[in-house]
Amino acid sequence: MNPFVRIDAESGRITVTVPVPDTGQGVRTAVAMMVAEELKVPVESLVIDQAEGDPDTYGSQMSANSNTMQRLHEPIRTAAATIRHLLVKAAARRWQVSEADCRAADGFVQHGDSRLSYQELAEEASALTPGEVELTPQTEWRVLGNPAIKRVDQDAIVTGKLTYAIDQPADLVAVVARPPWIGATPTSFDATGVRNAEVVQLDNGFALLAGDTYTAIKAREKLETSWQGGFPDADSDRWLADLEAALPEGNTPSGEFVEKIYVAPMLAHAPMEPPTATAKVTGDEVTLWAPTQAPDRVRKLLEEEFGSVRVIPTRAGGAFGRKFEVDFILEAVQLARNTGKTVKVLWTRDDDIQHDSYRPLSVHRIRATVNDEGLPVWRDHAVSTWPLSSMLDVTSNPQILRMMSAGKYPYDVDGEVHFGIVPPPIRTGFWRSVYAGPLVYADEMFLSGLDMAHNQLERRLKLVTDGRVRKVLEVAAEAHDGEPQAVACHRDYGSVISVIAETTRDGRTKITAAVDVGTALHPSGVRQQVEGAIMDAISVTRGARITVKQGKVVQKSFGDYPWARIGDTPEINVVVVASDAPVGGLGELAYPAAAAALGFLSR
Repeated sequence: MNPFVRIDAESGRITVTVPVPDTGQGVRTAVAMMVAEELKVPVESLVIDQAEGDPDTYGSQMSANSNTMQRLHEPIRTAAATIRHLLVKAAARRWQVSEADCRAADGFVQHGDSRLSYQELAEEASALTPGEVELTPQTEWRVLGNPAIKRVDQDAIVTGKLTYAIDQPADLVAVVARPPWIGATPTSFDATGVRNAEVVQLDNGFALLAGDTYTAIKAREKLETSWQGGFPDADSDRWLADLEAALPEGNTPSGEFVEKIYVAPMLAHAPMEPPTATAKVTGDEVTLWAPTQAPDRVRKLLEEEFGSVRVIPTRAGGAFGRKFEVDFILEAVQLARNTGKTVKVLWTRDDDIQHDSYRPLSVHRIRATVNDEGLPVWRDHAVSTWPLSSMLDVTSNPQILRMMSAGKYPYDVDGEVHFGIVPPPIRTGFWRSVYAGPLVYADEMFLSGLDMAHNQLERRLKLVTDGRVRKVLEVAAEAHDGEPQAVACHRDYGSVISVIAETTRDGRTKITAAVDVGTALHPSGVRQQVEGAIMDAISVTRGARITVKQGKVVQKSFGDYPWARIGDTPEINVVVVASDAPVGGLGELAYPAAAAALGFLSR
């Protein structure tokens, strides 16, 4: 049975099931484009369904690690092409003609002046056995690769009709009084001043449940709580000093060398929609509605406690790695089980920023020897950082991190990367581009800061032997109408990118990015992803960071965690480079290079 595409014989409706959650990256549109291309129908004629968490049917359903298109494009296109093949086969049998003389187009199979709709053929086609299936060659694409195709949910997004996890109805809304300092555990509470809300003590705080959000939040303000343990004196300045002291020794050349130190700050995810989840528990059954990035993982986790599990991914108002975590989900499940009602747990913006799973703080020391031109001929990059709380077994191993970073440095300069791993003093997690963001930032800032006659573009062209990297550098340079004041490259996920940034004489910022993602299935989606990553980089290079004083995160809203606003958007030109390379990844590709270029520009 085809899990991705089905045609209803009674209505003729073509339904596409998207196996991976859409967290804003546009996977629903990309999948619809694949099906439309292979079935020869307009994108707008398709009905788009979201798959529930079901790894037995769909395999990995994670929206992470920038590999969604790499994983999905072949099986989904093959599924749609198989249905087209069966429809043509059914029509040819009915007409008693050769399949080669029939063609599918616009929802019909045609032969000369005769034609049959997919609806008319659906039942017959479903009983046939497919033969060899050929995918539509790129030279014949009309949908895939077409930059004019708009997002399937674009109108619903801009008119406010699209529903998100936060819109899910529930019997009760819950907010949680969270630890006043890192690691504190709850001991007792006094609900004397609380009105119209129930208090439930959790392992990590006190939940306030009410019939609406306003009442729950007001109840939390009135609740008096007591806590113990933890780290009330925690301070991120001391954490930084600890990391500086933990820098691995690395290699030191015998002659003269250049050495510089860089710091990459802690960062919160701060998606526009804070974490939220709704759960219903009935006996041994649980139903969950959540903007999770990994519905398959959540289902497997809940099956350890429940006999029947449904995980229904909702649309997510941004994720960036935060919604790979399950903390907010488990809170909803626990409260639904305790109350016997459908409960929606809502994190406020303050909750989100002050109790996130943060991008690890890191310190980077780079040493290099240079030739007579000032170009590096040997480099040594030492890093001290924290592992990810959700993957301690993997990210606590310096050798594994070293292997993960191998092959990503885009320049022909011999060298090594050394990791020193310090236990995390705060919860850490996946943040867009994970460890590559800080690594590339430091590497490119170092190269940009070397004293030499070559400008930022020329020095990189002299060091590049990778043809794809050279191509994106040359394309970006040609497309950039101005001076290449800051340049950076990144190579990862089977894709490459170059970013050029400039501050004009009138103070405007201009950015040009050339990106090679292999075969670009959804070009407008590529541009949107790159633009979004550039905006993240602007935010960080202008000072967004997380700090800790007296045991708690200082920042708590967009007022003091200054993420870029619409008015901060620079002039951005994204060029999608034609490529015959296999489909590559994208979601995390652009941030490291953009952060490095903008970091040097704003130094």
